[in-house]
Formats: sequence, C-alpha cells, structure tokens
Amino acid sequence: MRVMNRPEEPLMIPIGVHTMALRACGFIVFRRLASCAPKPDNIEYLLLQTSYGAHHWTPPKGHVDPGEDDLTTALRETKEEAGLGADDLEVIEGFLKELRYEVRGRPKEVIYWLAELRDPGMEVTLSTEHQNYRWVPLEDACSLARHEDMQNTLRAAHKHLGDKAG
Repeated sequence: MRVMNRPEEPLMIPIGVHTMALRACGFIVFRRLASCAPKPDNIEYLLLQTSYGAHHWTPPKGHVDPGEDDLTTALRETKEEAGLGADDLEVIEGFLKELRYEVRGRPKEVIYWLAELRDPGMEVTLSTEHQNYRWVPLEDACSLARHEDMQNTLRAAHKHLGDKAG
C-alpha cells in the first residue's frame, strides 16, 4: 500500500548537511492551437489552481517519492494531477529549469521540463488537489502564476519554443 503525502505534510529530503528541502518536479505543459497565428503566438499553457491554501496557479508538479527519479516524478504527477500521461506528452529537448524558494520557512526546489500535449483537444482530468484549470496564452499564464520566478520560467519556456521555431 502506498501512502500519499497531503499538501500540508510535504516529503522532506536532504540537500545538505544541515538543510532539508522540499523537492518537487513537473512539466510546463503547452498546446499549439490550430490557427493561422504565427508561431509561437498559437501556444497556450496549462495551469492548475490548487484546492487548498491560497488557491495559487501552477503547472502540474509534485513531490519526489523515495527511490523515484525526477523525470519519473514529473510524469507521475502530471498524470495524477491533470490526467495527462507519458503517451500524451512530447518532452521538448533542451529545456530544464530549477526554481528555489521558501515555503513556510523551508527551502523548496522545483524542477520543470517542457512538454507539448500531442492532442491539443485532449481533456484535462483534475485530481482532488486542484479545483480548476486553464489553457492560457503566455501573458495570461504569467498573470495567473503571480510569482516572479514562475513568470520568468514561463517566459523562458516560451522563448525556448520561439528559438526552436526560428
């Protein structure tokens, strides 16, 4: 039997001699709209709204389970939180961002990869950890995300996609 961590009981892993950090991994998931808009203007990003705490918006992500590698965590959490599995996503090479910040006075690390939804019309299926989701263009995603480090990560992902298209 697998015991799930509740959001208020995060998994802790050591990152230094005296420091414990939360470690989470996820995907910035995007889809391309079938339109005549120039690339990357036809891109929308998936953000999920938490059903706990301040109801913040983030891409799908979650805590690393013991013995699990980071990419496996990102895939598992995206499937659990949004219903999008490995077969639904194409991981975009060359993009990996690590965010470091504090949550309730404790350090947290979050690793994000970038992944395109293969079928742009595929339905998102939320877990109980989230109450809403939105597919939004970059600037709307940045407005929803509110935190500067997440906004910068979304902009870096968008730039990466634009650089690959050009």
